[in-house]
Amino acid sequence: MSETGKKVVFLVDDDELYLSMLQVHIVNVHDYEVRVFSTGEDCVKELLHTHPSIIILDYSLNSTFKDALNGLQILDIIRKLDKHVHVIMLSSQERYGIALQTIQHGAERYVIKGPDSFAEIDAIVEVLQ
Repeated sequence: MSETGKKVVFLVDDDELYLSMLQVHIVNVHDYEVRVFSTGEDCVKELLHTHPSIIILDYSLNSTFKDALNGLQILDIIRKLDKHVHVIMLSSQERYGIALQTIQHGAERYVIKGPDSFAEIDAIVEVLQ
């Protein structure tokens, strides 16, 4: 929880437009405190100081920033630091193998980015509360 008593959600995605839209959506629908990160490394640094309730993490984080770790690598680090935080993986990858791999690494859910992804995230967040 934040100093304001609200649950904290971390959003991690290198797609600035998607990140901004998801942030506005979560604040308006769920009234959470949302912190955004364009790299997984920044998320991990903040995780050492803040204990979010949920992390929504993009699978393909290394598409914009050279040498950035990808979402799966960041997920592994998150799980070493905090085994209890809820992690939802986001991706435009529709392959079953990718989804299965993220679940095996500790993600609770896998959401494919698309027209219904915000509604799917809402449903997952409601269950995780």
